[in-house]
Formats: sequence, C-alpha cells, structure tokens
Amino acid sequence: MNLFKKRKYLPVGNDGQSDTKKDGANEANTPSVPEGMYIKCPSCGQAIYKKSIGASKICPECAHYFRVSSKERVRMTADAGTFQEFDKKMEAKNPLNYPDYEKKIKTMQEKTGVSDAVVCGKCKIGGFDTVLCVMDSGFIMGSMGSVVGEKITRAFEFATKNKLPIIIFTASGGARMQEGIVSLMQMAKVSAAAARHSEDGNLYVTVLTDPTTGGVTASFAMLGDIILSEPKALIGFAGRRVIEQTIKQKLPDEFQTAEFLLEHGFVDKIVERDCMNNVLTEILRLHNPKGCERSE
Repeated sequence: MNLFKKRKYLPVGNDGQSDTKKDGANEANTPSVPEGMYIKCPSCGQAIYKKSIGASKICPECAHYFRVSSKERVRMTADAGTFQEFDKKMEAKNPLNYPDYEKKIKTMQEKTGVSDAVVCGKCKIGGFDTVLCVMDSGFIMGSMGSVVGEKITRAFEFATKNKLPIIIFTASGGARMQEGIVSLMQMAKVSAAAARHSEDGNLYVTVLTDPTTGGVTASFAMLGDIILSEPKALIGFAGRRVIEQTIKQKLPDEFQTAEFLLEHGFVDKIVERDCMNNVLTEILRLHNPKGCERSE
C-alpha cells in the first residue's frame, strides 16, 4: 500500500451528505457577476473593475494603457460636438480576390461601427480648427489598405487647401496583406500628400500609439513636424525576432518602445494620455498663424 499516494476525499456536510450533492443548490445561491463588468489587464494580469479604468482607459493597478477605439479617441481629443467626419461610408474592395476578404470587412464593420481602420474629419481641439485622423487597431489590427490610404490622403488635401494643421493618431500592424501591392502603394501616396501639406507651410503632428508598426511606421507616421507618443507604445518596422535573426544579435529589452525611440531622437516627446489634449492645444496655439486667436 502506498501511504504517500494522494487520495480524493469528498467533503461531507453536517447533515452527512457529500457537498457534491449540494452543488446545484450552492450555485443557485452564489451571486453571479454580470458579463463585461471586469476586464483583465494584459500587463499586470489583475481583474479590473471596468468603471475604475475611467474615460482614459488606464489600469489603476499598473498604469497600463488599454487600447482605445477610434470613436473613443475622437471623444478624448476633439472638443465636444465639433467633429465632422469625412468619407464615412468609404469601403474597401477586393482587388486581389482574396478569399473571404469581403466577409472579413463586413464582420469588422459590424464589430467596430466604422467603415475601415481609420476615421478622419475636421474638428476643434482647444478651440483651434484642426483636421484629425485616428487609426483603429480593432479593425484588422489597424492595417493600411486602399481605404485607409485614400482617406488619409484626402484629409491631407483638405488640410492643405484650407491651410489647417493635421493631427494623426497612429495604431497599426502595417500594410494590409489582403490587398498586396495596392496597400503598399498607399505608403507613397500618403507621404506625397504629407509633403505637399508641409511645402505649403502647414503643421503636421503625429501621435504614435500602441502599436505603430510596418508600412505605417515606414511612411507617414514618422513624417510629422512634431512626433509625440504615448508611454510604452510599441513602435517599429520589422518584428524583433526578424531583426535578431538578421543581425545575429540580441536586442535590448526596451527596443522598439516609445522610451527607446525618444532616447535615440525618433520621438520628440512622450505624453501621458491624460495630458495629451493640453499638449496638442498648446502646440496648435504656438503654430496658429493668427497667433493665440481661437476660431468661433
């Protein structure tokens, strides 16, 4: 007989019945937690009461920044009631006849409530007229396809024509593979529109959020006159493993973080989410051709 073998014993209640017989009754008396009341923080692993993360979507335990949708970002950034969206119903086609691509687009539209991975429009920030573009990581990981490139290009053209500053919040996994070369063409198209906007003497500010990678990083994300970032955002082009396998070296732990890029001169300032509006308002005030005058 093995005295050290673990044995399974059924706990017995005071009435002599095993507790397993009472499971149904216990479950019925156990208070249930409504679905969606708590959210798990991907950084500290704690179950966080959803209302405690606040409008800024920051973990109260470890200060992790939860990703926010384009609609939430617009609400955080634009003055209330001032955002006027451009090209709201523009939808992607399937130039390569990629299997189930149309179905994927429809699913994402129903899930996110937006037509594609970027929302663009005119608004006021701190009272200053501005063109605002916000990428949405919830829509096929914010990937850049023909619609994203076209909408941002049109936003630049509108800003150039009306001599307005443009602010772009980036959040992307890069070019959209389902559109192949068509998606890669958007890098050059948007960059050319950004160049024309700059040559006309207008302000372009980029705000890099987690994650900003691939073709978006390699094009318009890093072309801003002023480049801001949220803390600890992942920013890069190729993946860490790809780079390490190529150069046969181990990369620093902080590689491709906003802090690493700030130290090496690729980012001008890291701005906490709660302070972003104040910083953007101050930038717009300093670069306003009419001085400190706000438009009504």
